[in-house]
Amino acid sequence: MLFIVHHCCFAQLRTDNVIIVTLDGFRWQELFSGADPTMLFNKEFCSNSEVQQQFWDSSALRRREKLLPFFWNVIGKEGQLYGNRNLNNRVNCSNPHWFSYPGYSEMFTGLVDKRVRSNDSIVNPNYTVLEHINSQERYRGKVAAFSTWEVIPYIIRAQEAGIFTKCGRETVTANRDSASNKMSLELQRIFRDSVEAEEDFSTFYSAFNYLKKERPKVLYIGFDKTDEHAHVGDYDQYLRSAFATDRMIQELWTWIQTTEDYKDKTTLILTTDHGRGKKIHRWKKHGRHIFGSGQMWFAVIGPDTPAQGEIKTKGKYYQKQFAKTIASFIGLEYSNTKEVGSRIYGMTISNRVATGN
Repeated sequence: MLFIVHHCCFAQLRTDNVIIVTLDGFRWQELFSGADPTMLFNKEFCSNSEVQQQFWDSSALRRREKLLPFFWNVIGKEGQLYGNRNLNNRVNCSNPHWFSYPGYSEMFTGLVDKRVRSNDSIVNPNYTVLEHINSQERYRGKVAAFSTWEVIPYIIRAQEAGIFTKCGRETVTANRDSASNKMSLELQRIFRDSVEAEEDFSTFYSAFNYLKKERPKVLYIGFDKTDEHAHVGDYDQYLRSAFATDRMIQELWTWIQTTEDYKDKTTLILTTDHGRGKKIHRWKKHGRHIFGSGQMWFAVIGPDTPAQGEIKTKGKYYQKQFAKTIASFIGLEYSNTKEVGSRIYGMTISNRVATGN
């Protein structure tokens, strides 16, 4: 009965499915301004002239389109993007640690827990929004997660919640040639140029095949290579991984918008777990002592999201708002043992969800 009441409050929403995608450790600076020239032309971080030519332009607006064409040609026109601090639009981590486990935990639980302070493979002590969705009759058994990082099942409490997951090396289900044969011609070329992103490609195609066969209503896909390349200072591979991920997301959205079960019934939400250092010799790192690591971003596109593109108004949002916002798209309220972040009202057409009026 409680489930039915929740959906009455959200009856005007058209979203029936939610797909969540994360780019681990991907900075807002590249999202909103494209390749950073101070690193793109620094031989310590990038000596590949092809990458420099591919992603450089004197205009930051054109640079970002070169790096992330789907984000800017599709979401930038039909959806919303939050977090351009140059416009005083800010998205922050609430947790003080600014690395992966605390970030994903905040994202999926809607709260900050001082016990969550490592990247160890330990089951999250907190109930998650994915667990909550999977407990509802309409969505039971229809929530799934795929991630390149093997710790994700512990963070989302996959075993405890009964959520189907394939993470880490489990996602490498076929050899490279077999995976390549399933891709569009453009993605085959990108894949050949981005050998180092192979694990993310495997994650994507495992998730994509599952989506086609099993038709989940809520799907999480977590990419990891942007963070991995950044940690070792490979700016060229960091950019190529972001570009490849953008193209995979485009392939995913194209399928969604041409498939009856999902077309005009699906909201796609994208974000990151944390930021990185702002200055040139700190960008490789993140953590509570690295300024800029708590700075992040959100992006969303779907049938209930007004087409506002880049949000240029002054505002401050938090990672802990993500969980309640996810639930709101499919007409559910989400709460936890402690107060969770409020939903981001501007992401949906209706502001009447809280009262049902």
